This record gives sequence, structure tokens and C-alpha cells, in this order.
Amino acid sequence: MRGILADPDSGTIGDVKTLVERVVRRERTVLIAILATVTAACWWWIVPMARDMYGPMTGPSAWMMTPRWDTPHLLLLAAMWIVMMAGMMLPSAAPMLLLYAGSARSRAGGAHATVRIYAMAAGYVLVWATFSVGATLLQRLLSSLLVLSPMMEITNPLISGALLVMAGLYQFTPLKHACLASCSSPVAFLMRRWRDGRLAAFRLGVEHGVVCVGCCWALMLLLFAGGVMNLTVIAALTAFVLIEKLTRFGPRSVQITGTGLVVFGLWVMTR
Repeated sequence: MRGILADPDSGTIGDVKTLVERVVRRERTVLIAILATVTAACWWWIVPMARDMYGPMTGPSAWMMTPRWDTPHLLLLAAMWIVMMAGMMLPSAAPMLLLYAGSARSRAGGAHATVRIYAMAAGYVLVWATFSVGATLLQRLLSSLLVLSPMMEITNPLISGALLVMAGLYQFTPLKHACLASCSSPVAFLMRRWRDGRLAAFRLGVEHGVVCVGCCWALMLLLFAGGVMNLTVIAALTAFVLIEKLTRFGPRSVQITGTGLVVFGLWVMTR
């Protein structure tokens, strides 16, 4: 075997390298396809529900028209938040997951790497699912205080404006910039935090999810100001996150977004 691999005329080294490259490309393609499918499935559920909510409310969003929010309805509401957060955040997390997948393949290979990749993804999704449960509880609190309309939009302009100003000011904080730096630099994040093993991969996903929530939580709460199921607001926030994390213009866009949110919030509070 060593003789064959050492023979430059045999072509074996080149064949092996080509085979490895094909496998890596295939695995990368499969992971991209899975991420795209999951994201599309999330939007496939959210978009019809949002359109029906601003329409007759007799279709996918009919379950929201209930005078009593019992456990099944609260679970549906939490599921809605989880699916919405997954659809909004997975695209911006794709570079980190793909980079981790490549690194895991080179270190572990085979089924071990596959388990680690999905363990990391599960850790990331778990953090946003936890955030979604918190958002669900906040939504029910706002509804009980009669400051949230049936369209899931805050009716008090002072509260809406305060949310906008808070989100705008948060854009300038050191915590925001530190979390954004980690989210937008997956190579540096993995070099600092890499650990081998399945549990370590899950923990890595949790850590990345926590950093991601630290970067975007204030923006996500703006759904209450603009309408939780308002497609324009959902699309705009998704675009903000993608620009911040995936473009070179990201750090500068944070300042522009922050200023715009503060100005808009003050206008909402005083109109």
C-alpha cells in the first residue's frame, strides 16, 4: 500500500485526492440543500399564515382567533415563533455550519462527523427555540395587559417607540459589536472554541446560538412593534441580519440601522 501511494506514476494519490474532494463537495451540497429545505419549509408555513392573518383569518391563522389561550394554543404560538426564528436566522448561520462541517469532516470523517454537525446545529436551534418560548410568554403578557392587538401589534405608540429606540441604542453597545464580531467571523470563533466530541459539538452550537441571540434579540423584539406576523417587517429584519453578518458593510450598517431606529422611534412616540 505504501509503495502504491508513494509511486508518482501510479496516479493513486491524485485519484484519492479527487475522490476526497468529490466526497467533501457532495457533503457540502447535501448540507446546503438541508439548510435551504428547512428554511424554505419555515417560510412555507409562515407566509400563508401571515397573509391569512391580514385577510379573512379562516385559513392557516384561524387558530389564533380564540377567546381562551389554553395549552394547545400556547404550544401552537410557541411553534410559530420557533419556526419563524428558524426561517429568519438559519440563512445567516449557514457559513458557520458549513465551516464547522468541513472542519469536522477533516478531523473525524464519516458518521462521526455527521453526528457532530447535526449536534452543533441542534444546539444552535435549541437556543433560538428557548428565545421563542420567552417571546411567546412576552406576547401573552402584552395581550393580558391589553397593549397587543389581535394582529399581534403593540397598540400603544409610546411602547412601540420605546422598543424602536431601545433596539436602536443597542446597536451602539459594546455587547452588540462583540457578538456581531463573533457571528461574522466563523473562522475566529471556531479557532477559539473548537472542542472534539459530540457533546462538545452541541455545546459549540449552543455557544454560537447565545452569541447570535446576543447580537439580534433587540431586532427580533421589533416584531411586536411592527406586527409579529407582518411579512414586510419579517423580511426587513431578516435582511438586516443578513447584511450585518454576511457582508463587509455589516459593521457600518449597524450604526446606520441604530440611528434610523432611534429617529423613527422618537417620531412614533411623538406623532
